Amino acid sequence: MTSDQRKKLALLMLNMFIAVGSFGIIIPIIPAYLKEIGQGGTAAGLIIAIFAFAQFLVSPIGGKWTDKYGRRPLINIGLLTLAISMFLFYFADSIWLLYLSRAIGGIGCAFLIPAIFAYVADITTMEQRAKGNSFISASMSLGIVIGPGIGGFLADFGLKTPLLVSAVVGLVAFVVSYFTLAESQEEKVEIPQGENTSMVKDIILSVKKPFFIPLIITLIMSFGLMSYETVLGLYVDDKFGATPQEIAFMVTSTGLVGVIMQLFVVDRLVKAIGEVNVLKLFLIVTASGFFLSIIAGSYTMFFAISLLIFLATSILRPVLTTLISKMAGNEQGFAMGMNNAYMSIGNIMGPLLAGALYDIDILYPFIAGLIILIFTILLTFMWKGIKIQKTALKGGH
Repeated sequence: MTSDQRKKLALLMLNMFIAVGSFGIIIPIIPAYLKEIGQGGTAAGLIIAIFAFAQFLVSPIGGKWTDKYGRRPLINIGLLTLAISMFLFYFADSIWLLYLSRAIGGIGCAFLIPAIFAYVADITTMEQRAKGNSFISASMSLGIVIGPGIGGFLADFGLKTPLLVSAVVGLVAFVVSYFTLAESQEEKVEIPQGENTSMVKDIILSVKKPFFIPLIITLIMSFGLMSYETVLGLYVDDKFGATPQEIAFMVTSTGLVGVIMQLFVVDRLVKAIGEVNVLKLFLIVTASGFFLSIIAGSYTMFFAISLLIFLATSILRPVLTTLISKMAGNEQGFAMGMNNAYMSIGNIMGPLLAGALYDIDILYPFIAGLIILIFTILLTFMWKGIKIQKTALKGGH
């Protein structure tokens, strides 16, 4: 990559880290904060669900606007919207303002994330695409890992301090991006009148696209990963009597493994065997991890298996994004918006199903995940992805 590419990628990584970290930073304070305003578990669940649902609804629109108006405006709007949502969270004195702030935050991510991935597609060649997407994914993983730690540290200075710091940092990121990030899109995509707002039409349209199968796999991977994460702490507590410190160590370790894989391994793997083969291999690894989770007999064994699952999914995420990007042609914004929407569906449905199944039997979430993954592997091997990929490469940079 050239020096200019690296500078732009670094700024995009910083923006993504701030976006994801701004949500992670509030996680340690949510229980105490909700207690202060007389709320409990239902409100905690809704805070996550409302954010994901708003992101799901608006992502296709954000993706289309990214193609129509450019990457830079949507990145800036996304950063500003996220900052506003955190300021509203900071000043909120009722649960309804809290919910509103989370909805605004979800909208901000729906504008920001597709635009960032579309920007990466603009500034990279086909050969560089996997590396660029891996770096952006690594910054997301880092935000997930570091955000809660920063939030816990800042909470020592006052319960609402993490909210204020997150809001100010988001505002600074917007200002820096506004004055330093140049537009990357060379040619805007015209969208026919009336096609901006229909979620149903966009979902139907995505079915006919060459990147539909990677979208489905993205949904399933998000569904499985969120299901796993939802019951992870409960399972090791109920099954092995794990302490909160052991659970925190497990979550942090799996996150760091993801960052390392995305920074140093994904690009090398893709260059060695290609995106489709990486996809097949690590779907099998993920399914194997779910199977081993069912028979794990100790905390240590379950910990090792969790590392394997998070390692595999951290490789799958940027590879899927790269495949979708390569097949999207000049519809980068639409494709990345749909990628975000399908991922959001998994993020919403995964925890709901996993929680319900866990209440029936603690092994059921893992068994359900394994069955779904087996069907996904069969679908992937039947898919003519290699042929489509080669066609896409002819139209690339």
